[in-house]
Formats: sequence, structure tokens, C-alpha cells
Amino acid sequence: MTASTRAPLSPTPQSTLKRSKERGATDRADLDAVLDAGLLCHLGVVLGGKPVVIPTIYGRDGDTLYLHGSTGAGNLRAAMTGDVSVAVTLVDGVIYARSAMHFSMNYRSAVIHARPHEVTDPQERIRALRIIVEHAAPGAWDAVRSPSKKEMAATLVLALDLTEASVKCRTGGPRDDASDIENGGVWAGTLPIRQVFDAPLTSDDVEPGIEVPEHVRARFAECAEVIG
Repeated sequence: MTASTRAPLSPTPQSTLKRSKERGATDRADLDAVLDAGLLCHLGVVLGGKPVVIPTIYGRDGDTLYLHGSTGAGNLRAAMTGDVSVAVTLVDGVIYARSAMHFSMNYRSAVIHARPHEVTDPQERIRALRIIVEHAAPGAWDAVRSPSKKEMAATLVLALDLTEASVKCRTGGPRDDASDIENGGVWAGTLPIRQVFDAPLTSDDVEPGIEVPEHVRARFAECAEVIG
């Protein structure tokens, strides 16, 4: 399915923006961009009658989001009993305004509403775990040992459909009142934020002669090049 034939975002009142609608995006490519750029999502479930929000890693494959965890994890079990919400937020800058009420942040965010289902097909389970690992650590899956039968038996894999989601972004500088700008005397602007990777730290138990692999060094090199 191409981007042009995929259904637009916000198909229901639940995922339609109510405030600051001008910051919303309805193109699914915008949703893909936020999910692909993030490393961590927050899964909201109802556990024991109370709301719980759990940070976890994820992976996207087309219009499907994969999550995983222990078969004994109560939050994942709870996620299969009803609707859940998944949020990914990227903070791009802190907005300094002339008025305390106009301080803000530049950000890109996505909120997904779905009813997860357990992935039971053996091939899809392995593929889902590969997608999750490769999302967080590109190139790592083929360089390490594959999951054992015991590990797979202890792992729960969930799939969420990305049909119902919303994307919201803020860019630009402060939106100060004209009177505050005219009064002057206060600095206003943006303090940009960017995510970077530092140089890899080799584990103490790695035997001598084992070098940092190329797929790890390449990721650090990309950040080093951006930093200059």
C-alpha cells in the first residue's frame, strides 16, 4: 500500500485534535516520520482498574506497531483486554518567551489508539522482534545470537494497528503578545534540542581484540558529523 492510498489520520472523534488544530498533520507519512525517529514509546493501559503508563521500545512495520515483553508482564497482559493508547514524543527545543504563559516547546508527537493482539505465528514473532531490535539498534540483529526457544517461550509480542492515530507538531519561535514585544527588555528565542550518540563504551567482559562493530561505529559517526 502506497502512502497516497493509505487512509488519512484522525478517522474518528477520539483521535481528532480538539485544540491547536493548526499543529496537526493528517498525512500518514508524518506519523511514520515521528515513529521512525523515536526510540521510546509510552504505553497507556488500565491495570487493576487504574491507569498505568509504561515506557517501552517498539518497532514499526508499515501500518503495524510491535511491542514486546515478558509473558509475565501484567501491563502487556492488560493491553490485550481492551483499548490502549501509545504515545511517542520528540522534543526539538525549549521556547523562551517574554511572558511566563507563552513559554513552550517545539516538538513532534504521535498518539495511537488501538486494541492490541498477541502475535502467535512463529515467523511473525521472530520478524517482529527483529523489527524492534533493528529500530533501536540498526544492524545488530544479524550480528548477535538469535533468540532461543526458551527465550521465545518467555516473550510476549503484541501488534497494534496504526489506523487510528494523531500527529501534532510545533515549530518556530515564541508567540509573544504584541504588548510584551513592544515593552522589550526581555530575551526571547529558542534553545534547540537534538538527540546524539556518544562514543561507544565496550563492556568490561568483552575479550581483547573484539572491536566495536561497524554498525555501531557508523551510528556514532553520523552524530559526530552533525555535531561537527
